[in-house]
Amino acid sequence: MSGTEITFAPLLPWPFLGAVAGVAVLMVALALWRGLRGWWLRGLSALALLAALANPALQTELRDTLSDIALVVVDQTASNRLSDRIAQTETARTHLEQELAALPGVETRFVTVKDAARDQGSLLAGALAEALAEIPRDRLAGTFLLSDGLAHDADMALDLPSPLHLLQTGQSEDWDRRLVVTNAPAFAILGEPVTLTLRVEDQGAVPSGAGGMAPLFYSIDGGPRQSAMVPIGQDMEIDVTLDRGGMNVLQFELEDAPGELTDRNNGAIVQMNGVRDRLRVLLVSGEPNAGQRTWRNLLKSDPAVDLVHFTILRPPDRHDGVPVNELSLIAFPTRELFIEKIDEFDLIIFDRYKRRGILPSAYFANIARYVQDGGALLVVGGPELAGAESIWRSPLGAVFPASPTARVLDQGFRPEVTDLGQRHPVTAGLEALAPAAEGWGRWFRQIEVVAEDGQVLMDGIDGRPLLMLNRVEQGRMALIASDQTWLWDRGFEGGGPQLELLRRLAHWMMGEPELQEETLTATAEGQRLSITRRSLGDGVGDIIVTAPDGTETALAVTEEAPGEYRTEWDVPEIGLYRLREGDLTSVVAVGPQAPREYESTIATGARLGGLIEPTRGGVVEMSEGLPELRQIREGRAAAGRGWLGVTPRNAYVTTDLTTAALLPGWAWLILAAGLALGAWLREGR
Repeated sequence: MSGTEITFAPLLPWPFLGAVAGVAVLMVALALWRGLRGWWLRGLSALALLAALANPALQTELRDTLSDIALVVVDQTASNRLSDRIAQTETARTHLEQELAALPGVETRFVTVKDAARDQGSLLAGALAEALAEIPRDRLAGTFLLSDGLAHDADMALDLPSPLHLLQTGQSEDWDRRLVVTNAPAFAILGEPVTLTLRVEDQGAVPSGAGGMAPLFYSIDGGPRQSAMVPIGQDMEIDVTLDRGGMNVLQFELEDAPGELTDRNNGAIVQMNGVRDRLRVLLVSGEPNAGQRTWRNLLKSDPAVDLVHFTILRPPDRHDGVPVNELSLIAFPTRELFIEKIDEFDLIIFDRYKRRGILPSAYFANIARYVQDGGALLVVGGPELAGAESIWRSPLGAVFPASPTARVLDQGFRPEVTDLGQRHPVTAGLEALAPAAEGWGRWFRQIEVVAEDGQVLMDGIDGRPLLMLNRVEQGRMALIASDQTWLWDRGFEGGGPQLELLRRLAHWMMGEPELQEETLTATAEGQRLSITRRSLGDGVGDIIVTAPDGTETALAVTEEAPGEYRTEWDVPEIGLYRLREGDLTSVVAVGPQAPREYESTIATGARLGGLIEPTRGGVVEMSEGLPELRQIREGRAAAGRGWLGVTPRNAYVTTDLTTAALLPGWAWLILAAGLALGAWLREGR
């Protein structure tokens, strides 16, 4: 193939040639006005002179014709894999391949679109833009989308030089039901109901009799399922109450309806953080000591703590002559605190308290009952713990993890974390907070006790138990066999992590999940699952992970710190995952249970209308038949009844180029001179 055209290489700049042409036109016009018979010869002479200055040449190109390109975008996202849409897509792909092969000079290219990362849905327009960046615009004859039309980036601006068509999958009778959480708070107060708003929506050609009410099931952290009937098409409020602090996973599921496209959007996951409104603490102080003010300041400094401080300023055996009616403005409500309202407290602390006859045995028995029923008790022992009036010798002793031997050891020692304490979350990592290489500051008194039950996390003089924890039926108790923790607060010999230790103790006794001894937890970042198994044992087994589709995967864990085992796993799909190791179970949500791909599942061409209409393309529903393809001129309608069009582009590449002057310069001058002479002779007659 070749092409010829005339080009110019002017001897003078174009503005100068324009000025010369203007003068020539004026001279010819003057000759015509004066009635000179050779005016037209004058004009031709000027034209020949201008042509000589413009230096025209004949340019010849040798061209190789390029084929047109038809781009076919195949949607393989989740929504286009529902029902029979995969088969429809493959049939349409084969049909287009045959039709395009039958058109002369058309090359077909295919692009596949899969689910986007991080639950972004179907990014058809983005995939199309990337494909167009690799195709010359002057060769693109047409673009075909084999999709359900459910693109989540259809608002992207695309400048297409040729028609864009959609071959739409799906059936006219398709319908689906989905569950939507319209309102869910991120936090909830433990023990108080919180309201979530749900909505059940039907989409598509809903069959008669499918409306009305739908059964809904929901559970918290994979616990027992509860049920409710919810109206379809209306907002429904459900009250749930969280009993566990930390992150809670709430799962909602609709009962599957016969004939709906998918059940993947019949569920919803809500992650809600359970927090305590206020921590109600009862501090019972006995013998005045240097640590008493430390305990009070520590608890009062936390705005989330409601503190009731019961203290004995003058024991009954002290005779200082002060009248009883001058010791207090009001009688202290011991019965109200220790009998009537004791269950309202989250934590009770006995700091160097001994039986003085003020609290009768019935009160101590009620405190023991409070612990057994789920309460939390912390005892800080001084010399009175080893004496005959020790509270251990009251009914409260039934919940103690150790028994005192009546020995009080007055000598300096540094508290140390035991091997078990290295693995327990209450004391794990505390040694890293030591202010100096020699360790924490010394204490100077320890009460000798014999551990009987529970766990010894810290020891003191000659390995004697110093800090013990114990689970008592449903409750918890902690015992510190020394009254010298205040030395750490004062910074003696560098001090120690008193605040962190007491914070962890309080959280453990409150049952906070992050301080439990045996836990199985997981967090998700994108589609990467980080699993942590904490145990006091010497080892743990594989973690069994159950995916949303029911498949199970065994994951080995590695001990990264004493008692802390971890592993990571890239999950194959988003949804709710269940974890199991021994008797421990847990759940974690990776993205929403119903991905964005399933928010809307009814096929439609409306979303892509903004991209298709400017190109004069069309939408064909595959359920009504596949179209034939035609070649049409650029600018004409590219879609009609039963057919779609592609635009021939006639693109080429130049392989050789030759240039030859139209006339030599001297020939133009002779021609101009001859025409001027002819004008002179004609006008001289």
